[in-house]
Amino acid sequence: MDIAIIGASGYTGGELMRLLLNHPSAEVVVATSRRLDGTPVASVHPHLRGLTDLVFRNTEVGDIDADFAFLAVPHTAAMLIAGTLGERGIKTVDLSADYRLPKDVYEKVYGVTHQAYFEAPYGLTELHRDEIRGASFVANPGCFPTGATLAAAPLARFAHTIIYDSKTGVSGAGNTPSETTHYPNVGDNFSAYKWTTHRHLAEMRQEVARLGSGARCYFTPHLLPVNRGILTTAHILLSEPMEQKEVESLYRNYYADEFFVRYQKPTLAAVRGTNFCDVAVESEGERVVAVSTIDNLVKGASGQAIQNMNLMCGFAEDAGLRFAGMLP
Repeated sequence: MDIAIIGASGYTGGELMRLLLNHPSAEVVVATSRRLDGTPVASVHPHLRGLTDLVFRNTEVGDIDADFAFLAVPHTAAMLIAGTLGERGIKTVDLSADYRLPKDVYEKVYGVTHQAYFEAPYGLTELHRDEIRGASFVANPGCFPTGATLAAAPLARFAHTIIYDSKTGVSGAGNTPSETTHYPNVGDNFSAYKWTTHRHLAEMRQEVARLGSGARCYFTPHLLPVNRGILTTAHILLSEPMEQKEVESLYRNYYADEFFVRYQKPTLAAVRGTNFCDVAVESEGERVVAVSTIDNLVKGASGQAIQNMNLMCGFAEDAGLRFAGMLP
């Protein structure tokens, strides 16, 4: 299957290419970038040197010749080209935020008018598998909502309040340098940001409601001085107390058939570079602490996008994604 990556110069584009090198049924044939037209991919993604001869091209969407496309472009850019891909019969996973939320919620959260809205399955694979399977277009979730929702999902319907506290690596901010990501401001430092206003909270609330829960949700992210990974601590406040044995059994059973969710002590090192989400819980009765870890660029973005592609196209769900992390 021929793959096009639209907006391939960033971290998610590089991760898509790295991961798809191992896919038995897919090959990247188009990598687009307006700014880098004519530039070899390996000069921007040096870890791919010797593994791909692709050159970035400023190819118009209407001229792309591929079976499947990944939209790795910023929000507001995806909506301008998603319809064209659909009209041409090119199945697509969108890694931007443009189709994750209902139109009115999206416009309120992102402060823009959606110019080409349509409903799309939300690509949190473990929770929406039936909607994703065979779909022609899927909205890939944000990185924070992926780790947070998988941490809370088994208990969400028993909760009246869920408080998410996440620590993320710097690569979550993308590859464009900024004051926030400047090394002297990040190294040997630790800080919270967007304490109550992070846009991903809307996705978290959406998913908790879809799980049949009326729980109130709150979220605060923190910037961790590492390259990759998100560790989320979910404080799940229950309507009725549950003991440790009951809670742990609930989680183990909920994820028993999920290859990419492992019940074990979560650490960033164990999931680095992989599509796994590690999760574990500890109960003190009315409060359960659930901790999850993911690689923000893999399970939080490109890996989950490929997992969704596999479902959409009838491949094994773990195709191209079955490998261990880099420990230590």
